This record gives sequence, structure tokens and C-alpha cells, in this order.
Amino acid sequence: MIPFRVKSLVLLFLVFPLLLTAQNRQTLSNRKASKQAKALYSYINDMYGKKMLSGQMWASWGIDELKYIQDSTGKQPALRGMDFIDRRQNQQEVQRAIDWWKTGGIPTVMWHWGAPSVGQGYDNSKKPVSIDSIFIEGTPQYKAFWAELEEKGDLLEQLKKAKVPVLWRPFHELNGNWFWWGKQGPENFKRLWITMYDYYTKKRKLNNLIWVLCYTGKPDSAWYPGDQYVDIAGADTYSRTNAPQEPMFQAMKSIVGDRVPITYHECGIPPDPDSCLSKGIMWSWWMEWHTSHLQKLDPKYLRYVYQHDAVITKDEVPDIMKVYRRRRRL
Repeated sequence: MIPFRVKSLVLLFLVFPLLLTAQNRQTLSNRKASKQAKALYSYINDMYGKKMLSGQMWASWGIDELKYIQDSTGKQPALRGMDFIDRRQNQQEVQRAIDWWKTGGIPTVMWHWGAPSVGQGYDNSKKPVSIDSIFIEGTPQYKAFWAELEEKGDLLEQLKKAKVPVLWRPFHELNGNWFWWGKQGPENFKRLWITMYDYYTKKRKLNNLIWVLCYTGKPDSAWYPGDQYVDIAGADTYSRTNAPQEPMFQAMKSIVGDRVPITYHECGIPPDPDSCLSKGIMWSWWMEWHTSHLQKLDPKYLRYVYQHDAVITKDEVPDIMKVYRRRRRL
């Protein structure tokens, strides 16, 4: 008969690694992820809690955000944000993502998806559509949904063939009531998210995607689709202060714990790195919004942020494939 203490030690030995994995997963939801996606995710996890990656959303109109930052700070953001909002521009966005990765940066792509059967563009992304009708074969909404999903899948496949990993963040600000995917409650949203996830990972084999879930400034666990569909989770606010946004961070942490990195996926003002360090609110990355949002920032503050030791800029991103390809088996 095995003594109770020995049984307890054996059980602890078997269970402890599982507990560590549950608390800090550090593995991609897609177990067949590309080596590039694995390496990038390994880097992001390695930096999480230590430093924050700088990010900038880029727009094809108005100012050149990247030049503006270079002129203001002498630096470039680690992350470059792109959007599949305009069919006429999407092929160029693909090339920008390829170029950014090949020159040492990290691409993140979003999609202001116009309501299926209504039309493309920002205004149409806010128009209502029956989500139930999207799942009824033969309806205009069903046909448009799958046609556009396939079209964007073709773009993402080009990035896969170019061996470019992508921080893919569709259906952003998911629990707001302004975009069509957030107007009809959490269950309908989760149905959309899981449908896209399954189609892109299982059928299209888009193993270069790292799935980023993007809440509003008031994260709500009812909208969370599950760890098996999420690699990074975050929230956003266009607060007029440079505070670390501790309540928003803690609200995210109450949903995902330490299982995945937490990101400040859109902001009007980057959080003060000194305050983030002092309060222990270290976002995986923050991404400044484009055009006038960037121009409204005090150039001295922008320079301070970009030159801060706790903020990673493009020139400080290592050769991810060289350093992280074999560091962990993700």
C-alpha cells in the first residue's frame, strides 16, 4: 500500500506542469501554427511583463504616420497596423505587411468589415444586419459573408506563402454596439468568431495567424469565445490621459488571467511607461491610432515614449526567427 504522502507527491508531480500551462499557456491555439507564428508568439510572450511593444496604425490618407514618427522621435514603431477595409487597397496592405516583417517589424492586420450584403467601408461596418441570416444558406447575407471571408482568406494566404506571421485582429471592439458583429449579443458574436477561426485554421490552413481578440474599454467575459480560439486578448480606449489604464487591464486579466498576453490594441494617447512600470501594468503592446490622433500628441511626449527603456521600437526587435525559432516548442 502506497503511503498517503507518497501518493500526494506523485500527484503533485503529475499535476503541477498542467497547472503551470493553464496559468501561462505560451502556446498558440492552432497547434499546426507555422514556425514563423510560433517564433513571433514566443518573442511576444518573452517580452510580456518586461517591456511594451510600440505600435502605430497606418492609414492611406492624410499624413504618413511612419515618417511623422521618424521625424519626431528618430525611431519607428515595432508594430505596424493595417486594415482590409478597402478592397482597392488590400493588395497594397499585403505588400506592406510583407515589407514590414522582412525589414524587422511586426505586422498586425484588422478588418473594418462592412455588413455582409450591405457594402464595404467604415460606414457600412456600423450598419445592422441579421446575423442569423448569415447562417442560412442561400440568403444574400450568407453568400456575401462567405464570399468576403474567402476573399480575405486569399489575402492572408499570400502572407502565409511569403512566410509572414500576422497578428490577426478581426471583429475589433467586439462588445460595443456600433459594429454589426457586436449589435446582437455575445452568443451571435462568438458564433461569428468561431466560424471564422475554424474556416481559416482548419479549412484554409492559415497557420501564420496569431488570433487577437479585441474588446472595448469595458471587457466582458460573456463575449469570450474560449482559450482554444484566442492567442492574445486586449481592449481599447481613447482616453484623453496617458494613464496606464489599470481598471481596463485588470478587467482583461479577470477574463484571461496570465494565460495569454494582454494588449492595449488602440489608443489615443500611449500610456506613460514610467506609470506602467510603477503600477505593474505592462501591456504587451499599445497601438496609437492614425492621422489626427497621432498629430494631436505632444511631440515631446511622443519622443519620451519612443525613447523609453521600457518601450520596444522597431530597431530593438531582434531577428525573431534567428533568436526564437528554437527557443521554445510552441
